[in-house]
Amino acid sequence: MAGTILVTGGAGYIGSHVVRQLGERNEKIIVLDDLSTGFKESVLYGELVIGDTGDEALVSQLIKEHSIETVIHFAAHTIVPESVENPLKYYKNNTANTRSLLECCQKGGVKHFIFSSTAAVYGEPKESSVSELAPTQPINPYGMSKLMSEHMIKDLSKVTDLTHVILRYFNVAGCDPKGRLGQRTEKATLLTKVAVEAAVGKREKVFIFGTDFDTPDGTGIRDYIHVEDLASAHVKALDYLTSNGESTTVNAGYGHGYSVREVLDMVIKVNGAPFTIEEVERRAGDPPALTAIAKKIKDSLGWKPEHDSLEAIVSSALTWEKHLLEEASKED
Repeated sequence: MAGTILVTGGAGYIGSHVVRQLGERNEKIIVLDDLSTGFKESVLYGELVIGDTGDEALVSQLIKEHSIETVIHFAAHTIVPESVENPLKYYKNNTANTRSLLECCQKGGVKHFIFSSTAAVYGEPKESSVSELAPTQPINPYGMSKLMSEHMIKDLSKVTDLTHVILRYFNVAGCDPKGRLGQRTEKATLLTKVAVEAAVGKREKVFIFGTDFDTPDGTGIRDYIHVEDLASAHVKALDYLTSNGESTTVNAGYGHGYSVREVLDMVIKVNGAPFTIEEVERRAGDPPALTAIAKKIKDSLGWKPEHDSLEAIVSSALTWEKHLLEEASKED
């Protein structure tokens, strides 16, 4: 047991999967979420406190009252185009609030900090496969807001007893294989979610942004990681830190990728029916291919993915999307 764990943003897509896995291990969990993008019904374990991660009085009270030993920090805005349009929103919620949270951790004697970062910190890397040592050169405020948080966490760990694991996510996809949880995000931008919404009729079409990349089928290649495996990486990070592991930063991906076309083809195959796909121009800043070099997470945390299959990812996402449709029809 890891002492009581505070999970910020634990009512969101990834956070709720981590909370569920922790709950299945009988860990003591406090979830802090303002429910701006999270959902109360997604919190299957622990105690949900509705509030803001930037509320220092509330966070300090929770840390003291529950003798919090570990913080797992998800709470963040994550939409890249929105970060470009409204950068200060991202620097406030993602960066300034992380600073507030870290100060509360320092004052409250929190021992361990696990941070939800992103491959967006790499920007447009020269290599298609990146290790944790690749230069960090974000090209949007979202990536920069996360990188600034990484620096704060590392700097604080240097001068205090706080140890941390920073996980740089690649493309998260899929849902709980048993159908209990999934992505409820409104106006989602992640390809798999967008595609399964089109498959069940929630969207008119799916856009392919660029078909002239230097890849086998001309569309961009990304490293898609099943949310269940990403969640288990956080649990492994927790075990690593509570076993006196040193602070570290790891890529969270499979180390191989699928093209946009391959993902869409798989959704059509699993769904058994086509949907409308429209090819449009590339978006600025989209590299042809981006995959993780994922050796470090396996070697240091002992993480072993169990859902490394595009069909498994798509099937779980489609099952969840159909569940959401049924839910909505019962409410109407």
